[in-house]
Amino acid sequence: MRLRHSLAAVCGALALTATLASPAHAATGDFSYRFVGIGGSQEWITLHDPASGECITIAEAADPSASEPAFAPHNDTDTYAMVFTEPDCSGDSWTLRPHGRPAGDRLKLRSVMFFQP
Repeated sequence: MRLRHSLAAVCGALALTATLASPAHAATGDFSYRFVGIGGSQEWITLHDPASGECITIAEAADPSASEPAFAPHNDTDTYAMVFTEPDCSGDSWTLRPHGRPAGDRLKLRSVMFFQP
């Protein structure tokens, strides 16, 4: 009887460990955007293989009271990208297709989330 309970406990612990050790999913490819730097010049940032299913706040545009939003996003990943006008994936949103064309300068963003439909 004790052997059966011990074996069940070991199997449960192994299953839990395997579940916790599974790698996070990531979008494959690049997501880029422009922003206005400290000196007033436009700069590019590219996120390589960004994490899927979690909100990514754009560091250069995170504080609405201190910075302009980022703009002109280009989703060249294999997943959809939903861009948001506010930090923490809030505000208005637009969805960009996988491997889509670059968006224009009028599309502003402060955060983004990648997902599979």
